[in-house]
Parts: sequence; structure tokens; C-alpha cells
Amino acid sequence: MPKILLVEDDLGLQQLTKDYLEHNGLEVEVLERGDEVFNYLENNTPDLMILDVMLPGKDGFSVCRQVRDKSTLPILMLTAKGEDFDQVLGLELGADDYVIKPAEPRVLLARINALLRRGQPIVKSSEELQFGDLVIDKTSRIVKLSDSEIVLTSHEFELLWLLASNAGEVLSREHVHQHMIGRQYDGLDRTVDVRVSRIRKKLGDNSDKPYRIKTVWGQGYLFVSDAWDL
Repeated sequence: MPKILLVEDDLGLQQLTKDYLEHNGLEVEVLERGDEVFNYLENNTPDLMILDVMLPGKDGFSVCRQVRDKSTLPILMLTAKGEDFDQVLGLELGADDYVIKPAEPRVLLARINALLRRGQPIVKSSEELQFGDLVIDKTSRIVKLSDSEIVLTSHEFELLWLLASNAGEVLSREHVHQHMIGRQYDGLDRTVDVRVSRIRKKLGDNSDKPYRIKTVWGQGYLFVSDAWDL
């Protein structure tokens, strides 16, 4: 039974969410303060964390950033605002997805299940891609650049693998969004854009003029196969 950590200080919403998720086969533990998360994670290993933005003790953005520095734990953020700023900031800090409150319970459950499925290990024969000094191992989910391991979240790894396995081919934003997020691109969601930006930073690409993972305006993303010799 997957274990979910719910960090939410609205006690009414907390209880409703907990009851609904447990009714649907998930184990849920709850915290009410952001500054309680780190002590909890030292002694527990949840499969996913649902993290509210507005929390006492330490806000959700700060918690997300600090957790992501040490862990690839899937993080689903809850935000009461529909502004792009909150959504993009959460993703840039390492969140895997977000839901705007008040969240429809079925939507929340669907997002949770999607994150849990993507976080499951892939059991296949060894698959490896190499481009110059970049090595991507799908079985171990390890990425190395010039023999230095690059730490990616599970979603960042899957996105990199998708782009790299189609090296030299422009993948449309719609295709990438459908593959990664599991729903049609609505023209507004910045999730994929933010993840591409984070991957570029981690792999030493030029954020202003990327030459390793290019954005082809009006078309999509292009992984350049001959740009990885250091």
C-alpha cells in the first residue's frame, strides 16, 4: 500500500483528503507544519508527498527546495492561487506536479496515481544511450556527464530519456506534454518547459542560448546528439 505524506494545515481539508485517499487504497500520514517535514523524513520513507504552499513554520516552497536538494521523493504541490508564478516557482524548485485548490478529489487521486506509476522502477534488459561524454542508463536510471553523476528527479530522467532516445528529431511540445503529463497540452501549462530548463542547468547547457537541448520555436524540443563532448 503506497504511503502518502500530506502536509496541510487546514484541518478540515486535511481530514477530507485523508479519508478520501485512504478509501481509495492509500496509506496517509499528516503533518500540519512545514518545519516538521524534515524530522519526519529522517525516520520515514513515504512514496509521495502532498505539500501545501501556505504552511506555518516553513512555507511549502522552502520545504520543496530543501527536500529536493536531498531526495527524489515525488512532490505534488497544492496552491490556492491559479497564477503562473506559483505554479512555475514550485516546478523550478523541484515539484513534480501541482494541483490548484480547492482540488476535485478524483483529480487529486489521478495525479497521485500518475506520479506513483512514474516513480516505479523500470524492469528491463540493460538500455543505455551515450553521446560523447554523456551516458544515460535506463535500467539504473543513472546519468553521467564526463564521469560525474548528475542527480535528476524521476520525471527529469524520463524527460531526458524521451528527448535523447529521439536525438536529432524535433518533438512537439504537445507530444512531450502528453507523454510526460498524461493529458493534452492546453497551451498554458508550463510544466514541461520548467523541467527542460532544470535539465539544461544540471547538464551545463546555456540557459540563454541552449545548444544541447534546443527549443525550436513553434515546433518543439530538439536533443542535439553531437553537443556532449567536454
